[in-house]
Amino acid sequence: MREALLYDRLEGGEVRCRLCHHRCRIPPGKTGLCGVRKNEEGVLYSLVYGKVIAHHLDPIEKKPLFHFLPGSLSYSIATVGCNFRCDFCQNFEISQFPHHYGYVTGEEMRPEEVVEEARRTGCLSISYTYTEPTVYFEFALDCARLASEAGLKNVFVSNGYMTPEALDTIYPHLHGANIDLKAFREDFYKRHCKARLKPVLETLKYLKRQGVWLEVTTLIIPGENDDPEELREIARFLRDELGPETPWHVTRFYPTYRLLTRPPTPVETLKRAYEIGKEEGLRYVYTGNVPGEAGENTYCWACGRLLIERFGFRILKKEIPPEGTCPHCGAKIDGLWS
Repeated sequence: MREALLYDRLEGGEVRCRLCHHRCRIPPGKTGLCGVRKNEEGVLYSLVYGKVIAHHLDPIEKKPLFHFLPGSLSYSIATVGCNFRCDFCQNFEISQFPHHYGYVTGEEMRPEEVVEEARRTGCLSISYTYTEPTVYFEFALDCARLASEAGLKNVFVSNGYMTPEALDTIYPHLHGANIDLKAFREDFYKRHCKARLKPVLETLKYLKRQGVWLEVTTLIIPGENDDPEELREIARFLRDELGPETPWHVTRFYPTYRLLTRPPTPVETLKRAYEIGKEEGLRYVYTGNVPGEAGENTYCWACGRLLIERFGFRILKKEIPPEGTCPHCGAKIDGLWS
């Protein structure tokens, strides 16, 4: 175990965790909502430091990040645990492992090994993904600092529930993030995730102010968050609070875990969400989990020319130079291209 960062000691041996917006008050011998941060005699410990449950070479497009070193590989890691309880989680086997089995597991890795593996395999970044990176923050932080020294970028794929204190602690070693904005209704977050919407919106704005490259994903679930007006509200929030340059990924839902009563998202729903994003002034909108659709491609927001053609996570054609300008009209294409 490793002593945790960002907590306060309280009376009676309790502690207050300040890592995420749950801000759990944890009695001695108990864990927080994530299941991987435990109070032992008034000291908060991370139970998952260096216990890697998954490590893979992924295309950066899988995060999904379409405007962040496209075509590169990202060394992707996770531990077990999550501070959400999403009933539609596609990685529930590892995210909810501590709640299902009552213990943690993983392969022992040191931060130096993670960074060395990333460099050895030709990756340009390390992604903290699959589960929620906030819950293994201490390990991610140590990896991120070493990665920055080695010239690698660091990426969080996150539910966006980390506190400003956590973001200030990892600054400036977090370079890119894809944040799930799961809906635009508090009721959805309460029923499906056991969390709240407002802190996610605040995190998005905070990351933007810090200069982290942001892309946002919304998994569209039929009958839950697919109302056109709600989607329009999301698009307006992204445009007004984060900027029209923020890519929005609208992704197809498939029944999984405990949410098996909803059908897969109709492709027409995704196309309508795409249209809504464009109507509201977003420069880059993408449809996900439907390989072969034109919504996977990047177009110049100024002249409309095709700049990156994709099929799933593969790039078939790329016409953006390292300086990130459209070769046809000279417009700046937002993102990190080299």
